[in-house]
Amino acid sequence: MNQHQPPAWKDVRAAFQKIWGYDDFRPPQGEIISCLLAEKDALIIMPTGGGKSICFQLPALLQTGLTLVVSPLVALMENQVQELRQRNLSAALLHSELPSSQRRAVLQALERQQLRLLYLSPETLLSAPVWERLCQPQLKINGLILDEAHCLVQWGDTFRPAYRRLGAVRPALLKFKPQGTHISVAAFTATADPLAQKTIKEVLRLEQPAFFRVNPYRSNLNPSVRIVWTPRGRKQHLLKFIQERKQEPGLVYVRTRRDSENLAEWLREKGYSTTSYHAGLGAEERRAVEASWLSGKIPFVVCTCAFGMGINKPDVRWVIHFHAPHLLSEYVQEIGRAGRDGKPAQALMLISEPTGWLDPEDKQRQRFFEDRMRKQQLDAQQLMKKLPKKGEVNAVAKQFPDSAVALSLLHSSGQLNWLNPFEYIIEESRPKQLTTQLNAAKQMNQYLTTKQCRWQFLLNAFGFDKEAANWRCGHCDNCRK
Repeated sequence: MNQHQPPAWKDVRAAFQKIWGYDDFRPPQGEIISCLLAEKDALIIMPTGGGKSICFQLPALLQTGLTLVVSPLVALMENQVQELRQRNLSAALLHSELPSSQRRAVLQALERQQLRLLYLSPETLLSAPVWERLCQPQLKINGLILDEAHCLVQWGDTFRPAYRRLGAVRPALLKFKPQGTHISVAAFTATADPLAQKTIKEVLRLEQPAFFRVNPYRSNLNPSVRIVWTPRGRKQHLLKFIQERKQEPGLVYVRTRRDSENLAEWLREKGYSTTSYHAGLGAEERRAVEASWLSGKIPFVVCTCAFGMGINKPDVRWVIHFHAPHLLSEYVQEIGRAGRDGKPAQALMLISEPTGWLDPEDKQRQRFFEDRMRKQQLDAQQLMKKLPKKGEVNAVAKQFPDSAVALSLLHSSGQLNWLNPFEYIIEESRPKQLTTQLNAAKQMNQYLTTKQCRWQFLLNAFGFDKEAANWRCGHCDNCRK
């Protein structure tokens, strides 16, 4: 084992008070920090705004050596690293949009062991220049943290296939480290239902993980779903909702980049000060939008799911879903941006009338999503017949441009194993039914049409059955009826 004694608890608390200025930990922060300082694997589910990042940042800062934080979005990394640097703490980030001079400086700091925390995406972690440096025997790595771990489930099969290779990272790194080295792995998320928890544990190869989970219920957050009968009606509803909340900070969530640009433009024509935000914007544009919103210069942003993760604005009074998200986990993440100060906040979702005759958009969106999922699965099974049984990711990608997604889907269906993060072996076996995303989409539809308490539905969906029994929140639209 690493020759290291966890610091005394009074020193842990003193560091916490000095760096963050709070008096004491909120449960279960203290237990999670103790667990990570003891170098144990862990799966942590805590609601948005519950103080997850402190739980892995503090242990990383108190240990010698490096903690790697795998994070899905550049904006999320930038926010966390900026906050840490403002406190003069040794943290850095690496992503594809960094200027090459900054990238070189971070890689040098990594080689010289000057960093406690390094934030990167799964793709950057597995890029050659970074991987080569991480494998150097003298570089001490304490832990691998997967932040926003629901992205592994939500995006890992198709959109971000590198997520599926993360379980092979620890064993591969340990081959290069001195004997007895220990690297712990911990996954943090606000939303993971029982099936997602199982996927995260299996993909990351967590070893007897400690399990912490906090009920997602928030008494100040009032969810409601409203049927709109036409595309014009949807826009009118949005306008009325915003007019009633003049200058209150909020967020409008839409499905696609184009939706966010078109709707923001329409709202500006109506005299509202707003802008669009999506993953297609450059780093400087994103920063400018975030700064304008955080400072109150613009009261609300029209955004895709790329906005909000890790951005902390306590006084958000409302979130409106102009389009329903595909998955409940996305929905809970996004409404969780509101009311972090504990004061009442509204979470409204607009949906087409159920037949889809007057406004077929929602049905079309849903069908497009399901068809694309099925096509990708079918393509993966077809491509498997052509792929080498044993192969190296980059070499195979040159020959078969769509292979990255196919490999991750084959891993998901139990037909492929990763020998290390770069080499796979295909196992001859019948594919497991890949129903995760499609089932999750069905669950979202059930939520939209349920007559039961919205919070009761959400508690059941995320595995809090005991808490959900006989539950009635009293403040969602269904309870108020």
